Amino acid sequence: MTATILVADDEPDVLFMTSFSLRSLGGYTVLEAHDGQEALELATKEQPDLIVMDVKMPRMTGFEACRRIRAEPNLKHIPVILLTAKGQKSEIDEGWEAGATEYMLKPYAPATLIGRVRELLGSTR
Repeated sequence: MTATILVADDEPDVLFMTSFSLRSLGGYTVLEAHDGQEALELATKEQPDLIVMDVKMPRMTGFEACRRIRAEPNLKHIPVILLTAKGQKSEIDEGWEAGATEYMLKPYAPATLIGRVRELLGSTR
């Protein structure tokens, strides 16, 4: 069975490229969200195997969505990769404190993201 990955990003180009990379290079099923609130709702409904999420999004930041995912018993086991341009130490620290499994900076190499996704999915099954 193919793993399902939820990708959340408010930038259409980044959302498209991340989703395309995961589908074409990784062979994953991809769900898309355009902000943190939608990501939380989709995660609750669909129970994806992994979440890749931007930090700076409208309605709810990736940090807040990650905190809420970690607070939900049915979701807290799902690995969350924060994929963001926010690379200052305080921002990275906030990502870890929010419960991120991985913190990756944009721009990123698709092969690097796919490799990390494979590692995380292998460790959760």
